[in-house]
Amino acid sequence: MDAKFINPFINASLNLFNEYMEAAVKPGKPFVLDDPFDLRGVSAIIGLAGDTTGALVLSLSRETAIEMVSRLEGKKYIALGAEILDGVGEMVNIIAGNAKKELQEYRIAISLPGIITGNNYRINWPQGVPVISVPYESDAGPFSINVSIKEG
Repeated sequence: MDAKFINPFINASLNLFNEYMEAAVKPGKPFVLDDPFDLRGVSAIIGLAGDTTGALVLSLSRETAIEMVSRLEGKKYIALGAEILDGVGEMVNIIAGNAKKELQEYRIAISLPGIITGNNYRINWPQGVPVISVPYESDAGPFSINVSIKEG
């Protein structure tokens, strides 16, 4: 998978977390996710469709999700509930929407976000395409964005 598909998602993530939410966020080195089915905590999924297809998954621990949504909404949450899940869905929606602007030439449509919680759940990734994971360190805790795109 070409970096031209990953960089817009990294840029959109940095913009959301560093600028909008004022979280001190630093991306790590992107890598191919060895076991793309082994995710834990809270994940928000956006499907990508059109000439180019794929998926974007934002994965956070429960604690990081609570802290990030608290910052996003300007409220203090202490437990994982419907508000947190909605907020994580909004975060992935913002990332996908902003990345889409940088990828206009590929005519990508984004789906509504879906949310999964728990341990060892499976994402229906595009077949035959690697999943690139970008780990992030932040003052609210670690998280990752995971992207798999198949150029049509």
